[in-house]
Amino acid sequence: MSTSLQGKVAIVTGGGTGIGLGIARVLASKGVKLVLVQRRIELVERAAKQLDNVETLALATDIRSPKAVEEMVQASMDRFGQIDILINNASVTGTPALGPVLDCPPSKVDDIIDINLKGTFYCSQAVAQRMVAAGRGGNIVHISSVGAYAAQEFGSLYCATKAGQASLAQGMALELAPYRIRVNAVAPGDIYTEASANITEDKVDVGGHQRYDRITPLGRRGSPEDIGHAVAYLVSDEAGFVTGSTLLVDGGFLSY
Repeated sequence: MSTSLQGKVAIVTGGGTGIGLGIARVLASKGVKLVLVQRRIELVERAAKQLDNVETLALATDIRSPKAVEEMVQASMDRFGQIDILINNASVTGTPALGPVLDCPPSKVDDIIDINLKGTFYCSQAVAQRMVAAGRGGNIVHISSVGAYAAQEFGSLYCATKAGQASLAQGMALELAPYRIRVNAVAPGDIYTEASANITEDKVDVGGHQRYDRITPLGRRGSPEDIGHAVAYLVSDEAGFVTGSTLLVDGGFLSY
């Protein structure tokens, strides 16, 4: 088993629930110290209690605010003295991300773009600045989606932001490579979380057509830990020559 992650420090945005918590669990199992970030502090405090095998810091942060992001990153540095890994997982996703083109209100448009795309950029920028200053390199992973590659009914804006995250991984990888900072993305398929548990039914409730739904060839919904294992690979030494890539973890969802 690789020990390349032992003692590293990772920030996981949206780390208190769903895919973020699954990522946190896998990284914790490999000895990574964790900063769990969420808008609601009680969610990350509860998650931190579940990860009692590693040192954790729970922070309430609204990643839509550059000032709040800067304070979060500095608090992480103050606690651990280093940041080796950033997982940009916080997103408007699942049922809350549904927004029909004809009547998606401006408030939802702003929310999806501000969190999914701008928040990803703000967090990456603030962390990369510390990584460059430290001179030890590092890893950044954006949690994108299969929606970056295939349209989803009532999800045009969501899909656009997820395609944007995949594009950000490429551009950031290019700029940060001289500093030994690798930037990649993971594109999950149908993952079972509280936010997406009833996504198919919820689409129908707002006038969707099930004829656009795809089937996962492996015959099951993925788990948050499935994404966690992919992330753990990308931030490990074993993936030392991987940057600017988006790894599909979709059970074959996009294979047809």
